[in-house]
Amino acid sequence: MVKIDFTDEYKQLLWQIPLFRDLDVNVKHRLMDELEFTLYKVSRKEVVLQQDTRCNHLYVLLKGELEVNIIDVAGNLVKVEEIIAPRAFATPHLFGENNILPATFTVSKDSILLMATRTSVFKLISSVPQLLHSFLCVTGNCNKCTVTRLRILSYKNLRSRFVYYLMEHRTSAGIALLEHNQVQLADYLGVTRPALSKEINKMIKEGLISVDKREVTLLNMQGLKEYI
Repeated sequence: MVKIDFTDEYKQLLWQIPLFRDLDVNVKHRLMDELEFTLYKVSRKEVVLQQDTRCNHLYVLLKGELEVNIIDVAGNLVKVEEIIAPRAFATPHLFGENNILPATFTVSKDSILLMATRTSVFKLISSVPQLLHSFLCVTGNCNKCTVTRLRILSYKNLRSRFVYYLMEHRTSAGIALLEHNQVQLADYLGVTRPALSKEINKMIKEGLISVDKREVTLLNMQGLKEYI
């Protein structure tokens, strides 16, 4: 990582992230005065944050892309998500009692990264209610996504991962709506598309589910719950 100057271009990108986007002008001015941060240019394939290390900064990706991976219970490297700029990341771990990062963040496209000290962020959100509200909203949304994905990947077998996904995407007692197509879903579950397709067909034949495009009917709820 190489330190670079914070220009007006990067300032405008900073105001685009959900954490700061809707702040009043006077709050933005205060941020520029009181937030202690450093800007870096980061090359592709560089590791920004390592799994099982502490989160000591607010991290904002202003340009570029990051790949988020974890080592699962079986020791496999599993892709969790792609982070596309501009966006803050790892925010749920900044002030947690256990601020250990559950994943590794690696640059997949040359990037610009802003790192703000935890102390200066804490002082600002403690004294600016609008910023505190924004931080809690962003953290809550990130935390829900992270917890769901990590819980899915904690299961060793494909069927358990898929059943948990279905339970998390229920729109009613017996219906689940798939957010992903089969290629995307296989990537999300950390498996191959042919393996996922084969497993879905097996579950249909066993009378556990029926599938109509992206709508899945949960035919045997008790049977499905045995896998999670």
